[in-house]
Amino acid sequence: MAFKVMGITAGRKNGNSEILLKEALTVCEEAGADVTMINLRDFHIQDCTGCTSCTKAMSMGKYAGCVLDKKDDKKKIMDVMLNQDAVIFSVPTYDLMPASAYLTFAHRSLSYETAFLETIGAIEHRDRVAGLIAVGGSTRSWQSMSLEALQATMFTTDMKVVDMLLATRVPAPGQCLLDDDLMARARKMGENIMKAVATPAEERGWLGEEDMGWCPNCHSNALVLGEKQWDGLHYPVECQVCGAGGTLEQTGDGKWKFVIQEDGLLKDRTTVAGRAKHLEEIAQTQGGFFSDPEKVKLVQEKKQAYMKKTFKGID
Repeated sequence: MAFKVMGITAGRKNGNSEILLKEALTVCEEAGADVTMINLRDFHIQDCTGCTSCTKAMSMGKYAGCVLDKKDDKKKIMDVMLNQDAVIFSVPTYDLMPASAYLTFAHRSLSYETAFLETIGAIEHRDRVAGLIAVGGSTRSWQSMSLEALQATMFTTDMKVVDMLLATRVPAPGQCLLDDDLMARARKMGENIMKAVATPAEERGWLGEEDMGWCPNCHSNALVLGEKQWDGLHYPVECQVCGAGGTLEQTGDGKWKFVIQEDGLLKDRTTVAGRAKHLEEIAQTQGGFFSDPEKVKLVQEKKQAYMKKTFKGID
């Protein structure tokens, strides 16, 4: 049976994001994959309303789905996407981050949080891999959060990222076609995706540039100073993407590296077990609130003043 590979983009028609994606997908197709591709701009995706119906249900061990499932195309796409062996995402960078068309789609995935659903027994585990392409007109300095933001949206649906590509200095539609090295790198991503899906899940690993990023766990290029977490856990330095914790150490040649401490992957967001720790937090904070009638009543009473308060708007 052929491996299923899907490409998802959110950029201009025949633009750089779409071209690079097609280059990678062509390699997959030539290797025998059953390939599907969509552009999110062709679909109607509503914003998450923040109703928390999905997380309320999950914190109580139930599955409720999304209240918008029958109102837009999100579920239609997810039903296909979650049935893939691999997905390649190729998204333009706007204001340092992925384009809003993609983020709107991704932020609606909470009701599909596989760690939650597996924990409560609503679904069985399925292994998937992902490749990420972020595209922009400048160097990394103006795309500093694009790949990292794409990475962060992979956790919800348990996509193991095996390769990432930052396409820089291609502002004009189709300009990537003038960069032979960039096109070759897109083809390499297709090769890496096919190599990953053909590898047993427990043996799959990172296939991109070995020295990419600060974090040796997820290869993100973003670290933050650690702060005390809800359960008291504290790391001096954290990867802001996967949550790995550790310290910075200087090597013999004067360079710095991020060293993950012994318990630094306790809440690794790239694993189901790590993300399940977040379910515990939600159960305590959100579940603890809704299960306490006195707290709910007090909030409703205090909220009345804010519900009545108005300011002039824009016609």
